[in-house]
Amino acid sequence: MLDTGPLSHFAKAQWLGVLKAVLKEHRVVIPDVVAVELRNGSAQHHQLRSVLEADWVETVSLESPTELLAFAEYERRLVGSDGRNIGECGVLALAETLPNAVAVVDDRVAVKAARDRSVVVRRTLNLLCDAIRSGLLTVPLVSAVADDLLKGQYRLPFQPGEFAEWCAREEIFAQ
Repeated sequence: MLDTGPLSHFAKAQWLGVLKAVLKEHRVVIPDVVAVELRNGSAQHHQLRSVLEADWVETVSLESPTELLAFAEYERRLVGSDGRNIGECGVLALAETLPNAVAVVDDRVAVKAARDRSVVVRRTLNLLCDAIRSGLLTVPLVSAVADDLLKGQYRLPFQPGEFAEWCAREEIFAQ
């Protein structure tokens, strides 16, 4: 299950193919609420249409009573008066109710809410680092991706040009 944030930032930075490569062995699902957020954003950012048109991204509607109850619980915990985090609510509700599902979200509060309810959650940066460890991606490639994501206001725990140094500092893997 992928949230709006990673999808939209990778699409706007024109690195959506990297996510596709990293997730190629997995069923990539977005809840209908994420599709709505992407559709709404595509008027301003045409690159978001590439996510909605991608044949490797499946949109699933939240329909069952179990999914809707989980969504309501996450909505109670995560959505403020500004209406933000609806996508995270959908992602976490699906991840909680579908077998063997993993939620890919980066929002700190959403990650905590998921872990409080025993939902398996991964952050986008972890996926990229795993892809480096497996030999699918290289440090220079992920550094370029990270720099472009940072230019698009994506929050990462380092500044442009500092991915490799961050990895060394965090002992992510040997350089």
